[in-house]
Amino acid sequence: MSASRYWHTIKYLRPRQILGRLWFHAYQPAAERGPAPPRRAASRLWRPTEWREPSVAGPDSVTFLNVTGRVDWNDRSRDRLWLYNLHYFDDLTSRGFEERRGWHESLVRRWISENPAGVGAGWEPYPTSLRITNWVKWMLASAPPAHPETQVLDSLAIQARWLSKRVETHLCANHLWTNAMALVTVGLFFDGAEADQWRHRGLAILLVELDEQILPDGGHFERSPMYHAIVLEGILDLAQLSDVFPGVLPPPFVARLKSVAARMLRWLQVMSHPDGLVSFFNDAAFDVAAPWSALADYAEALAVNVDRGALQPVERLPDSGYVRLENDRAAVLCDVAPVGPDYQPAHAHADTLSFELSIDGRRTIVNGGTSTYASGPERMRQRGTAAHSTVEIDNANSSDVWGAFRVARRARPFDVKAGASEKGVWAEAAHDGYQHRPGRVIHRRSWSLEPTGLTVTDSLEGSFTRAIARFILHPDAAAAGVETVRFQCEPEVPLVRMPATWHPAFGRSLATEAVQVTLSTPRVATMLRWP
Repeated sequence: MSASRYWHTIKYLRPRQILGRLWFHAYQPAAERGPAPPRRAASRLWRPTEWREPSVAGPDSVTFLNVTGRVDWNDRSRDRLWLYNLHYFDDLTSRGFEERRGWHESLVRRWISENPAGVGAGWEPYPTSLRITNWVKWMLASAPPAHPETQVLDSLAIQARWLSKRVETHLCANHLWTNAMALVTVGLFFDGAEADQWRHRGLAILLVELDEQILPDGGHFERSPMYHAIVLEGILDLAQLSDVFPGVLPPPFVARLKSVAARMLRWLQVMSHPDGLVSFFNDAAFDVAAPWSALADYAEALAVNVDRGALQPVERLPDSGYVRLENDRAAVLCDVAPVGPDYQPAHAHADTLSFELSIDGRRTIVNGGTSTYASGPERMRQRGTAAHSTVEIDNANSSDVWGAFRVARRARPFDVKAGASEKGVWAEAAHDGYQHRPGRVIHRRSWSLEPTGLTVTDSLEGSFTRAIARFILHPDAAAAGVETVRFQCEPEVPLVRMPATWHPAFGRSLATEAVQVTLSTPRVATMLRWP
């Protein structure tokens, strides 16, 4: 790796991230054992949302990321994310969880006996946080004396004590949020001075991160619709916990949670396709986070104000940086956003000025999606500009994504505008992601949506050798061919269909095609027309 790439990666880090990383690796706390605090009396049972499909198919059979395997907590042959999922225990509140109660109780006891404190992937802070939260929700979903074993409660307390010393201040973003969520959750579940310490520490973090991570337009600052939905569900979980343990969380904080949740729901509605599922900008995939409809129903059950009104023809999310254009037949989602927060763009893709299109409720133009977090060529390819419906110049990425979660130089959008005219609705923007290169190219793109089609106009200011605009087709649209959408360019330039892949979920890769437009002139309008 070049010194320049390294510098343009680390120069955005905050001092607490650098100091936090040094502390995190230098400080290795011992696990604090001892009996758990007493359980706090709950006013009612936990109501699981049950949107997630089951992942446990037997006492020793699990499926994560579309890969089935046996329970081996630290199997080195497994992808790291697969192992993390094994330690999350999401199945405890997945659809039909009560039917698998016996398997769950056995797996919880097995986890305790086979995972010594502080050892292995399951004790890393993020999986520890999710496991704490899932165990608490599982125990609250059944009336006492279900799951009364002292062994389980003591293990939960040991995990909370461990997590309180391993908070990921060096990573920040959704990891820090998840750590804080777990501390508040376990601090509500237990009673007494020790539980109060966990809860107060988690609340102190959340109060800061609510302002930091949730932008004024309601978007999560990592600009991933998938992670946005994950954080939103966590906020709704906190609101439900305030009902299960009334009067423990400060009422102004609960009111603030519900207000934030309402804004986040509207954002997610704007950023979802007509099929109700998330768009693929930055790291995003199906089956990881709850869809908008499930979260809206959950919010309404918690007395959160849910705006179910129709979306406007032009919906602009100015703080997070997206624009949605819509008419009776089509919806266009345009990425005019920065890649994420400068100090933590781990889930960013080089997708600036990409877009996704649905026609008659069906996805037609897509971005490549995400099927893996494993560091390597495939992860790099999926994050790269060529895997998105945008313009790649001289075989370079618009933002310098590298490794599994790193970004050096990053594109900055500017001149963002959107509006309506007699013909339809439109948006436009530019970015400077290629301006540091020898040709100093600025890419400008506009989208004009009319009743019978979409015109995408790309303008390149500067010098370049090769520029390619790609329009990745959803596999169904690729199979249907011109019956779904026809392409035409002005002026006439080379236009070919090339093999491509689409990754709708982790562990899944589907063959498709991309319409590839060679920009042999500085300005090319690509017209997409549908019957």
